[in-house]
Amino acid sequence: MYRVAIVEDEAVYAQQLEAFLRQYEQERGAEFQISAFADGFAIVRDYRPVWDIIFLDIRMQPMDGMEAARRIRERDSEVLLIFITSLAQYAVQSYEVDAQDFILKPVSYPQLRVRLDKALRLLERSAQRFLVLPYGELKERVPVRDILFIEVRDHNLEVVTRDRVYSLRAPLQEMEKNLSGCHFSRCNHGYLVNLRNVTGFLKDSVLVGGHTLPVSRPKRKQFLQELSDYLGVAF
Repeated sequence: MYRVAIVEDEAVYAQQLEAFLRQYEQERGAEFQISAFADGFAIVRDYRPVWDIIFLDIRMQPMDGMEAARRIRERDSEVLLIFITSLAQYAVQSYEVDAQDFILKPVSYPQLRVRLDKALRLLERSAQRFLVLPYGELKERVPVRDILFIEVRDHNLEVVTRDRVYSLRAPLQEMEKNLSGCHFSRCNHGYLVNLRNVTGFLKDSVLVGGHTLPVSRPKRKQFLQELSDYLGVAF
C-alpha cells in the first residue's frame, strides 16, 4: 500500500485527483491510502514522515505549496513531491525542493498515469534498500524490509530477521539515522521496530514476526502514533 497525500484548497480538484487515483488502482492493481489537506499549513502543522507521495497545489492560502514543500523537506528527504499548478514557470522552482515532477492544470488522467508510473517505479527501487551486515566471516546484504527489529544487547546491536540474527557494534542512534524514511520506530529505549512487520499490539507490548517486545511508558505515545500513521488505523 502506498500512502498518498493530496494538498489542494479547491475541493473539486482534490476530488478529481482522488477519483483518478482510484481509477489507477483499478487499472494497475496498485493500492493507495489517500488523505486530503486543504492547504499547506494543514499538512506541515503536525508533519510526520509517513507519506510516499504528496501532490501539492502551488497557489494556496494561507500557506502555498512551495513553502509547504520547503518545510516538509526539513523533516522528510524521502517523500516524492509532485506539484500541481496552472502556471508552467513554477516548474523551475520545484527543483529547489527536490520535487519529483509537476502536472499542469487542468489535470488529465493520462498525465497523472504517466507521473504515477514513474513515481511507483522509484518507490519500488527505494524499497529494495539494504544493509551490509557481518555474519561470521561473511558480509551479507540484508534487505531492510526483511528486518523485524534491532535490539541493543551487551553494548552490541542485534539485527533480527526471520531467518538470522546479525550482531555488530554500533550505536542504536546511528542505525536509526541510517534507516530514516524506512518506517522504523522505537518501542522502548533498546528496541527499534520495523513497522512494516508489526503483526499485533497489546497493552504494553508489540508483536513483531513472532516476537513479543515490551513497549515502555515514555515511548508508548510516540510509538503508537507512528504505528497508527503507518497502518492508517487509530489505536
